[in-house]
Amino acid sequence: MIKSNLLYGVETWRITERYMRVEAVEMDVIRRSMRISRQQQIRNNTIKQQMGIEGTITQDIEKKQLIWYGHVERMKDTGWPKKIINWQPKDRRKQGRPKLEWQKSVHKAMSERNLSTEDCTNRTGWKFGIGQRRKTF
Repeated sequence: MIKSNLLYGVETWRITERYMRVEAVEMDVIRRSMRISRQQQIRNNTIKQQMGIEGTITQDIEKKQLIWYGHVERMKDTGWPKKIINWQPKDRRKQGRPKLEWQKSVHKAMSERNLSTEDCTNRTGWKFGIGQRRKTF
C-alpha cells in the first residue's frame, strides 16, 4: 500500500539524483515493518532477501515510465499526450548545463533493455521487453 502511494504519478517524473531519495524511503519502510533499526547494522541486501523483495524501486519507476511511453506511442498523432511529449520549445535554453529530459531517461532505460521505438507497436512484445509480463512455456 505504501509503495503504490509512493509511486503515484511516477510515470511523468523526470528522474534526477534528487528523486533517488525514494530508495532510502523504501528501505526505511521495509526496516520499520521488520522492526530492524539501523543501529543493528544489518545490510539492506540481507533485509530484502529476508522479505523476498527483488529489484529496486528505481527499476519499478523505469518500468512504469516505459509502460506510459509505450501507451502514448501507440496513440494517434492527434492525441494531446503524444503532442505534448513530442513538443519542442522554440525559445533558447538557459545558460548552463541543460536539465535531464524525461524522454532521454526513457530512451536510456529502453537501450538497457534492447528496445526501440518501433517495438511499442507490438503490445505483447513491449510488455515482455519491459518486464511487465513473463513468458510462460
